[in-house]
Amino acid sequence: MKRIINLILITAVTGTFVFLASCGDEFLEKQPPGSAAGAVIENPAGVEGILIGAYHWMTCRSMFGGAMSMDWTYGDCASDNAYKGTSYGDQTAFNTVERYEALPANPYMRDRWRDCYRGVARANDALNFLRVVQDGDNPIPEPRATQIEAEAKFLRAWYHFKATRIFRNIPYIKTIEEMGGTLPEEVPNDTEGWEGIEADLQFAIDNLPTTPPLGNVGRPTRYAAMAVKAHAHLYQNELDQARPLLDQIIGSGQYELVDFEENFNALTNNNAESVFEIQTAVTGETTGSVMNCNRALAHQSGPVSVGWGFYQPSQDLFEAYQVTGDGLPVLDKDDRTPLAHDQGVASTEEFIPTDHPLDPRVDWTIARRGIDFQGHAIHGGMAWIRSQSNGGPYMTKKYHYTAEEEAAGLTQPGGRSARNVRSYRLAHILLWRAEIAVENNDLNYARELVNQVRERAKNSTPVMGRASTYIFDGRDVEVDWDQPAANYSVEPYPAGHSAFANQVNARKAVRLEIRLETATEGHRFFDLRRWGIIDEVLNDFIARDSEFRVFMRGATFNSPRDEYWPVPLAQLDLQDALSQDPNY
Repeated sequence: MKRIINLILITAVTGTFVFLASCGDEFLEKQPPGSAAGAVIENPAGVEGILIGAYHWMTCRSMFGGAMSMDWTYGDCASDNAYKGTSYGDQTAFNTVERYEALPANPYMRDRWRDCYRGVARANDALNFLRVVQDGDNPIPEPRATQIEAEAKFLRAWYHFKATRIFRNIPYIKTIEEMGGTLPEEVPNDTEGWEGIEADLQFAIDNLPTTPPLGNVGRPTRYAAMAVKAHAHLYQNELDQARPLLDQIIGSGQYELVDFEENFNALTNNNAESVFEIQTAVTGETTGSVMNCNRALAHQSGPVSVGWGFYQPSQDLFEAYQVTGDGLPVLDKDDRTPLAHDQGVASTEEFIPTDHPLDPRVDWTIARRGIDFQGHAIHGGMAWIRSQSNGGPYMTKKYHYTAEEEAAGLTQPGGRSARNVRSYRLAHILLWRAEIAVENNDLNYARELVNQVRERAKNSTPVMGRASTYIFDGRDVEVDWDQPAANYSVEPYPAGHSAFANQVNARKAVRLEIRLETATEGHRFFDLRRWGIIDEVLNDFIARDSEFRVFMRGATFNSPRDEYWPVPLAQLDLQDALSQDPNY
């Protein structure tokens, strides 16, 4: 028998996945630790418990290669939005993801596949046990039984969606009964999985209520299922099928835009803008936030030195937030002004931050020198950054707790916090609908939708605290807390503006707005891919960005190969039905 370490075996007995960390064969006969025997949970309470367990895998179980909850590894650090950060020798497998050189044996591929299909397995467990209980003497009353099925199928679709974002073709694993007796290990990865994803999400749409089941905010609603299904259609360029779903969400009246910062604060979890959030918790009964990527993404140094220094935004992203004198974006990169940065400038040396007008969302997204860092202190620059030469001078902000959250007891040691992951919010829905309006040549409606998001940015609270001390050598920093931290300006597009005069310009305006609004939320790489511009954008980024990422010199992005990552070698060794992406 082959030596098997941390691999997934799809079993014919249960139709679920068993995770192995053994080199013998005795594990085939032993009950896995922490698991319950079937008879113990073949009852309504057991089914509900299994379903809760299926939600568990939505969180960031594997911080780096898995990274499912936020997709920071693949969605941003493999794009022009961010770098891996930290030091070059830290997580070397990550370096090959950044350089588009990851091979099938890369452990990150294994981790992502494993985490996605662990989630699929748990969703199928819930469906299997639901069937057993419903056939028994103590069935779950309707409509709860149908809701459980809908929740499980929503989750199953979500996990497969997370798989097909990374791997070109995947096996869509349903229960053995649903597959007519076909065993999971016999299912080939010969499609992108969209048919199964859409069918499961449609069942969820048809059977979930418009408010969270059982009143639990973390459970998906009908509108959450619509959002994911619309997103799936966008990935396939099926705009006519995405449009009515987005229109229903917008027209429901159930959601409204809130202050921008409130989307990234544990004190305002599950706010009026949220369509679906991955829930977190820091209580005495937990060992840390269930969204356990926090520590990896936090500063290694500074007054909140609780992390490892990964996930550093790029200068390219920073400069995208510059605006013209009338508060509007600069659509073409070649027309943007190079902005001052403190790359290579010691904290004890003077550095004056740029006074160029900026979209205020920049300083809720990017942590930079001279700007308040989440209420903890004015950012001190190089002394806070683990290795500027590798990751540049910035850090992310959307995942690091504020001083206010810490004071409210919503954090734990090690950088973990109770801040939810906003997977889908109204701003996403509005901007995706604007995309479709552009392609339908309804340019004025696209402008109106974009302006809703820009008006929110204009009316949101900016980062406050204008520093007048530019050297950080331990002495007190002078700050006027009644003033905005930088020169902020953002305005809606006026009627007749050239940005919406034709489809070409409008497409640029909407796509840039999506970048500004959702930066460091794990979407950028996948957006570039579905827009068909990924090769052009990333190779231009590599060529321009060598000042910040010396190790990227010589790298190239090659379509179609680099648009997806390879199927992990470990899975190919285990399952004869799987085949490698021919590009690898």
